[in-house]
Amino acid sequence: MDVSEAIRTRRSVGKVSAEMPDKRLIDKVLEAARWAPNHHMTQPWQFYVLVGDARQRLGSVLQEIKAEGMNEKERAQAWDQLERVKEKPLRAPVIIAVGVSPSKDPKVEEIEEISAVAAGVQNALLTAHSLGLGAIWRTGKPTYHPKMKAFFGLDARDTLLGFIYLGYPAMVPRERDRLPMEERVEWWDH
Repeated sequence: MDVSEAIRTRRSVGKVSAEMPDKRLIDKVLEAARWAPNHHMTQPWQFYVLVGDARQRLGSVLQEIKAEGMNEKERAQAWDQLERVKEKPLRAPVIIAVGVSPSKDPKVEEIEEISAVAAGVQNALLTAHSLGLGAIWRTGKPTYHPKMKAFFGLDARDTLLGFIYLGYPAMVPRERDRLPMEERVEWWDH
């Protein structure tokens, strides 16, 4: 599959089978991510591969975050919802948590570090697709919560950007419409 085809045909695959992909495939996905462009060659990415019971530990943190601020009665009423949140990481056999550890060099802009890691995520998603794997990039408020940061041992300057849920596709996602290019592109010649 060439790059243009991978870009055009990649879709977010929200449902994958429980079958564990071979470690060599996961390594190829991660290897592609580390080839993303980054200004000053800081290579600010950090990847955490969660499999097996590590996914359950992540689920417990998600549940803690969801329950934060609830009293005992509210927790009891929301029990089913809290259990569903805890099970979310079990939807894929592999979860790759993606972090950015920005350079301390004052010449380096933090937004460039975040952009480099995001480019790495796109490389990873395209590579997963080209290898026949399904993947989806998941984010949301719990991703940026201090408890999540603590779970991954991130320091004050580091940020968790999201999670790649990875496995073999258990669905074929439909193509979704995109805005015409003309609505998002301006050509300037003066």
